[in-house]
Amino acid sequence: METWDAIRSRRNVRAYADRPIPAEHLDRILEAGRRAPSSANQQRWDFVVCTERSQLQQLARVWRGAGHVATSAATVVLVAPVGEDGRTRESIQYDLGQVTMSMMLAAADLGIGSGHAAVADQELARRLLGVPEDRFCAWLIALGYPADRPLTPIRRPNRRPFDEVVHRGRW
Repeated sequence: METWDAIRSRRNVRAYADRPIPAEHLDRILEAGRRAPSSANQQRWDFVVCTERSQLQQLARVWRGAGHVATSAATVVLVAPVGEDGRTRESIQYDLGQVTMSMMLAAADLGIGSGHAAVADQELARRLLGVPEDRFCAWLIALGYPADRPLTPIRRPNRRPFDEVVHRGRW
């Protein structure tokens, strides 16, 4: 798939077919995250990849909106250091957003759907994944082949009009 088609095809997928993701495709998605840009190239992230059904089912309990994780083929947990101050925390979150989008576009390029989720229960996540105390589980990226329809460019995205969003030169 071309980059532009991947961008236009990517959507939040929360229902997955019972089909594994080939290891080389999962590694490509992870590599896309690893190559994401970061503030001062600090790369303040680690990825925990979960593919075992029982672990995915338990991981789905870390946030009320993470039910789709239980049926995903794989879920990537983005882990980051605990920021000392507000500016550092904001910078880390910005970098994690770039990681997330890089992974989601790489997945879409392969026809693999994705859906993100937050992590509210840090203690449960820490127990399930063995995350060190100086780190936190920031986000989940569930991955799998869409159960409903394949990823194709969306003709009419549910987005604000272009001319309402884009301001040239000034507001």
